[in-house]
Amino acid sequence: MINNLTHFSIGLLFLFPAIASAQTTKVDLSLEQSMELLQKGNRSIRMAGKEVELAKNEHQKLNSFWYPSVGAAGAFVHMSNPVEVRQPLDQFTDPAKDFVHSILPDDQFISSILDKIGQNTLTLPLISQNITSIDASVTWPVFTGGKRIFANKIGKTMVGIAEVNREQVNADQQSKLIECYFGLRLGQRVVTVREATYNSLKTHYDQALKLEHNGMINRAERLFAQVSMDEAKRELESARKDLEVAQQALKSLIDVDADSEISTTTSLFINENIPSADYFKELVPVNNYLVNQLKLQENIAGNELKIGRTGYLPTIALFGKQTLYSNGVDKYLMPRTMIGVGFTWNIFDGLNREKKIRQARLTSQTLAIGKDKAVTELKVGVDKYYTQLQNALDNVKALNTTLEMSEELVRIRQKSFQEGMATSTEVVDAEVMLSKVKTAFLLAYYQYDVALINLLSICGIPESFQQYRQEGTTEII
Repeated sequence: MINNLTHFSIGLLFLFPAIASAQTTKVDLSLEQSMELLQKGNRSIRMAGKEVELAKNEHQKLNSFWYPSVGAAGAFVHMSNPVEVRQPLDQFTDPAKDFVHSILPDDQFISSILDKIGQNTLTLPLISQNITSIDASVTWPVFTGGKRIFANKIGKTMVGIAEVNREQVNADQQSKLIECYFGLRLGQRVVTVREATYNSLKTHYDQALKLEHNGMINRAERLFAQVSMDEAKRELESARKDLEVAQQALKSLIDVDADSEISTTTSLFINENIPSADYFKELVPVNNYLVNQLKLQENIAGNELKIGRTGYLPTIALFGKQTLYSNGVDKYLMPRTMIGVGFTWNIFDGLNREKKIRQARLTSQTLAIGKDKAVTELKVGVDKYYTQLQNALDNVKALNTTLEMSEELVRIRQKSFQEGMATSTEVVDAEVMLSKVKTAFLLAYYQYDVALINLLSICGIPESFQQYRQEGTTEII
């Protein structure tokens, strides 16, 4: 029984790598498919889209100032004393006494009665101690000096800024995607080159063993072949580790399952003919995202300046009030319905308006200077990326001849070694040089593609990358 369990456990250990590998799903992914996944799953792009929605909502909130505001208010009030009209009666009885004395000079009876009456006070209640009322009111500004117009323009411009920011985030994420995607492509191609080099050096080592056994080469040459093979194996393992890092970077960017293995299907490319640097520089003041945002902010500052000037004008509004329910106040004291028109005019506000106007002017001037500075710095960035493009093209042109020569050199030395006409060192040197040339060749392609997307992004036209790719020359290794 114990032996059976032991055999079963050993069987599971042998099967475990197969089970683990079966869980890994291989996914063939083109650059276009990666772009689609980026648009769907990238959090930065989704956040930028939400910011556009927020800006649109703020703009709609500003439109509410064009409509009247309707409100209702109710209250219950208890006063310590009722509101009354108190009138002493002596102002009425004294004239009556004078009239009676003019008719009956010796009258005492009527005068005494009038005196008693005059000592009292007439009390007329107006409002009781407890008051309850429910009122509806309407206020509609009909003239604000243009504040609503300029505020609406500012809200619309804020939406434009959010949209430009979304485009910038989209372009940045596209640049990252292309860098990660082609970085993975470069890693996969480098692994292929390293595998080919290792396999070739392993074959060379096997041949060296046979030649040593037959006495055609000495032990030192065989050991040199073995060391070179081991070094190629270490370089292959290092390239595979770098490839795993590139895999994780791309999967996290496009939100792909971590257990999947992505295989790139879009090749690296170059364009032998590209427009001049001046062509790209002319696009910066028109299409660059930062420059366009500064332009929109400058527009906002101009509208804020206009709003500041409207502070010198009055605000005119229509208003109305309807008492829906009232208890404790009679209608003859307080009408149930009122309508009217009124205005407010701030004659002096401690120079606050003047300070706002000055601040808006300074903001506009600062943004204009910042825009010019940004254009200048971005044109320097164009020169930087354009130089990287040219360097990558020059490297590819130079490596084309070197690649052909290296491949031919490996073929000749391998054949010569088999015939005993070349040493093991010469074969290994040729193989290593071919591997380095192929890696440098692929790296030049990658550097070109990364520099191109950065150049197009800084010019505000990252979508044209696909056209350059379709017109370009793909990797030939």
